[in-house]
Amino acid sequence: MTAFPDSGFLSDASDRLKAMLSAQATEIALDRGDVLFEQGDEGDALYAILEGTLEVSFLAMSGRKLSLTLMRPGEVFGEIALFDSGPRTATVVAAEPSRVLRVRQGDVMNQIRQHPDLAVDMIRLAGQRMRWMGSQLNEQVFLPMPIRLARKLLHLSELQDDPFTRITLSQSELAEFVGATREAVSKTISTWKRDNVVQASRGGLMIKDFEALRELADSDLI
Repeated sequence: MTAFPDSGFLSDASDRLKAMLSAQATEIALDRGDVLFEQGDEGDALYAILEGTLEVSFLAMSGRKLSLTLMRPGEVFGEIALFDSGPRTATVVAAEPSRVLRVRQGDVMNQIRQHPDLAVDMIRLAGQRMRWMGSQLNEQVFLPMPIRLARKLLHLSELQDDPFTRITLSQSELAEFVGATREAVSKTISTWKRDNVVQASRGGLMIKDFEALRELADSDLI
């Protein structure tokens, strides 16, 4: 039996709950390009990465695929499906040969019916997850757009082998990422370009002054 990583959603789980999840887990091997699940699929399982790298993406309103992040060994994801089998909000694909653990919702529910005390731990973890999601929503709603944009650009640069590689997203796509209008994003990037923080063109943009962008990303006001 392969144990679930003690991280992410499960970092505060009890030893008994983690043992139950590990006992119910099955291992899946993925080749590069294999799809674990697609945006719109019914959510039915929790996953943990044992080896490899998975890409998380979604389809923008333009129909173009936008890469959100890369997940690496130790990351736990898909936990909402243990509580709600609604549609997946993103697509997860293996960026390289990978191994993941999967625990299906039905198996977890069967164990909880047999051992109701496990439900207390599950409810506590769900509450923690909801608070985290609330903080993310607050950031999206209340932080000034330039701070959200700075954080997104830094995050996207971290996904690349060379952080100085051009980020090939249009300003419209960046606007979708940060929940803003294209005009607002364009105005902010123009200011940063004038201050030599970024270099922008039709092909995307490149961060030139990481320190200045990090200072902005870590600030609370602009």
